[in-house]
Amino acid sequence: MSIDRDDLLGRFDELLQPQRFKDYGPNGLQVEGKPTIGRIVSGVTASRALIDAAIELKADAVFVHHGLFWRGMDGRITGWLKQRIQRLLAHDINLFAYHLPLDAHPELGNNAQLGTRLGWQADAHFGEQELGFVAPCDVSSAQALAGHVQQVLGRTVTLVAPGGAPRPIRRVAWCTGGAQGFFEGAIAAGADAFITGEISEPQAHLARETGVAFIAAGHHATERYGASAVAGHVAAELGLDHQFIDIDNPA
Repeated sequence: MSIDRDDLLGRFDELLQPQRFKDYGPNGLQVEGKPTIGRIVSGVTASRALIDAAIELKADAVFVHHGLFWRGMDGRITGWLKQRIQRLLAHDINLFAYHLPLDAHPELGNNAQLGTRLGWQADAHFGEQELGFVAPCDVSSAQALAGHVQQVLGRTVTLVAPGGAPRPIRRVAWCTGGAQGFFEGAIAAGADAFITGEISEPQAHLARETGVAFIAAGHHATERYGASAVAGHVAAELGLDHQFIDIDNPA
């Protein structure tokens, strides 16, 4: 089975509704390849390693969360950017990228998929464009919560927990990737703990001072699931081949 490139783009746009979001780069088709698509490779980032894997698999399209173009970047096609684009064009591979729309989808997005794996169903949202998720939780302590996240994601996490006796976690908030700036919103939303990919210097102090635990579980690790879920869903719907490739990243 195969589909016209524009029809596939239309299906992705219909599902993810990029027009709803103010984003940091273009969503949708970023590099135009062959007009007919039968095989999709998905991944987190349009890295050279992912593109090379797609070439090896003879993919017609790559679907990612982190594309090649971002607001404010140098527009010159040189160095690493030239090498990635050159590979895509040489093999006539389409590149589709969706950033915030892929975080936000209520069932297939990064946040929803991470919540599913951790055993939570969001009942509220918070933060910029309501990208943050909040859910009921029943965990004995921040340390136990960090252990659960670490086990599910298969990587070490960074925990900053309030001092004193361990406190139960009844409400948990999360936003995948580099959403450490959402921490104050999570606190205002009534969370006992907040999970994201990264931590910056101010969040450690806020966690200790507010009594709300902060868990940094890895930018890549928290965003491994949305691209695979969306591309897999659309591929199954349209009868296309799909394969997710996880390029290891310690960040």
